[in-house]
Amino acid sequence: MPEGTGSDPRRKTTPARWRVLGHPDGILVYQGQCMVENPDWTETVADKTYKVVLGRSGASQYRINGRSVLVDPTSLVITRPGDEQSAAHPYGCGDSFTCLEIDPEVLADRPDGARWLDRSGWDGHSDASLDLAHRLLVAESLRGLDRFEMAERLHRFLGRLLQHSALAGDDEGAEIDRAVRRRPATLAAHRQLADRAREVLATSDFTLGLAEVARMVGASPYHLSRVFQRVTGSSLTAYRNRLRVRAVLDTLAEPDGPPLGRLASDYGFTDQSHLTRVVREQVGHPPARLRKLLVPKRPAGDRPQI
Repeated sequence: MPEGTGSDPRRKTTPARWRVLGHPDGILVYQGQCMVENPDWTETVADKTYKVVLGRSGASQYRINGRSVLVDPTSLVITRPGDEQSAAHPYGCGDSFTCLEIDPEVLADRPDGARWLDRSGWDGHSDASLDLAHRLLVAESLRGLDRFEMAERLHRFLGRLLQHSALAGDDEGAEIDRAVRRRPATLAAHRQLADRAREVLATSDFTLGLAEVARMVGASPYHLSRVFQRVTGSSLTAYRNRLRVRAVLDTLAEPDGPPLGRLASDYGFTDQSHLTRVVREQVGHPPARLRKLLVPKRPAGDRPQI
């Protein structure tokens, strides 16, 4: 994954070490660690994207639209394009954070996104549950997630974040569930949407991203992910992984099958270790052992000629 030392990937103000974790379907997520070179306020700049900053360690000061806020490991800051902000590091300890930068089109597709589109800036705190979800997302990204799975996890995390924050207002998810129970036609439409998504995933190769699958079934990624989970009891990622592992098992059973590194690439895994982890989680054995178990043995009298 890309790493660097310099300014933040899009915000040319604070010198920082940063590491991009992924950029699937209009959501850039990266880690940053600010380097304390000057405790004074940086130059004020206007954000160009919707941004979520989650504190991880240390502390700093943010000034958003003229109002100063403390950013520490419990902090959650949400801004929108045009918000003017600068940062200062008066505590001498620097700070590390995770940042999500979200394209407007992503929020426009979400029923809860309007609250961001209409908001000029917000700051608050993440509770222990949200903080753990954030750190697990980072850890899993560092271990290796393919673009599809990362996109779905990020959409789910955004939904969880908005439910937690003051931006969420009411429980939009509960409203949808009540509407589904009241209207059988809605439930039928949701089942049809989930079935169509299963068809797309089962009949396509594994290079399609979440946004592409959603486009093919005529839904937003957020709506498709939620409906699929409600109807099937499984996330899109889990279903897709079940399909991938079954395809992998078929290939592992071939006597002259490809090496595991190429197998991982063929089926859309990040790398061989990602392939191994997903296969082991699903069937209890790593691919190398499964290859030994699944490749047909030669009959005793069928020995190659020398």
